[in-house]
Amino acid sequence: MVDMEFTAWFGKIKLDSEGKIEDCDFFDKDPEKLAKLVVELEDDVQAVPLKRADLRDAALECGFVELDEEYDILLRDVCIRAAKSQISQTDTDDSRIIQAVQALDDIDKNVNELSERLFEWYGRYFPELDMTGEELARFVSAYGSRANVPEEHRLSEKASQSMGAELSFADEELLRAFANNICSLYDTRRYIENYINTSMGSVAPNLCNVTGASIGARLMSMAGSLQKLAAFPSSTVQVIGASRALFKHLRSKAPSPKHGIIFNNPVIKNAPWWQRGKLARALASKISLAARTDFYSGELSPSIKEALDRKLESIRRANPNPPKRELQTKPQGKGGKKTHRGKRKGGKR
Repeated sequence: MVDMEFTAWFGKIKLDSEGKIEDCDFFDKDPEKLAKLVVELEDDVQAVPLKRADLRDAALECGFVELDEEYDILLRDVCIRAAKSQISQTDTDDSRIIQAVQALDDIDKNVNELSERLFEWYGRYFPELDMTGEELARFVSAYGSRANVPEEHRLSEKASQSMGAELSFADEELLRAFANNICSLYDTRRYIENYINTSMGSVAPNLCNVTGASIGARLMSMAGSLQKLAAFPSSTVQVIGASRALFKHLRSKAPSPKHGIIFNNPVIKNAPWWQRGKLARALASKISLAARTDFYSGELSPSIKEALDRKLESIRRANPNPPKRELQTKPQGKGGKKTHRGKRKGGKR
């Protein structure tokens, strides 16, 4: 074996032909600097055919440390700092948007369940109230008992003639607190939604321009990142969010899905059924191009949206009417007569 040199986390070590250490060039013993070097060298580690596989022995023999305990303490500190540095590098702009989208989904799930509970609970005291969701939560938070509804309110007559049970003071305070929490969730949802709309304009301007901030952020969330979305072919982008229909198509003879969550885009949602497949393909193609442009350049390219609009308009002009469906005829028996299968008299066929 010829002489060789390799880089350890604490310095450069030169070995002779027998694997013994000839020379050592130590790095600075500062844990912060060593952690940065570890992160930089992580993907550029040389395979070292050491007869001594333990770097601890090499560090002791070279004199980098004097005791095993000193080696362990320093290595632990360096590893913790390197891990923190790598975690901070994963906190990118698109990852924050993805977390916001997932938080939005969690809020929607919880607020729907809580609003339904408030509807059933408050309905025992004011069954004539035709409110649900945020409107109901705001009403309960503002007035509590139906007896507090002012005369000028549009529901004052219903409140005065309601056949619901009487609401005690303790129950009223509890319902108001419960409604306040639901209102707070609605406010938080609105704040997160505004954050997503604002962030998407700077992180993925082309994706936001093509499909809208909400759908673009959800596509990134389902893909995992803007980088992964940019790597997807347009055929995959087209069916993101339609995994159940896609697996059903692969397992059985069910028709293949024409679109996933991009269906929520008004371009497809408001289109006639016979145009949706072609429109979805065109939209998915431009979404894929927009994601790649955002990831590699980050600059807004209006030509992508303009080309999409032209393509969509050409599809609409070329397909103004639904296609004619062919009539399916039943198979005929011998002599050109239709055959009928049924039971004969006596129960035999």
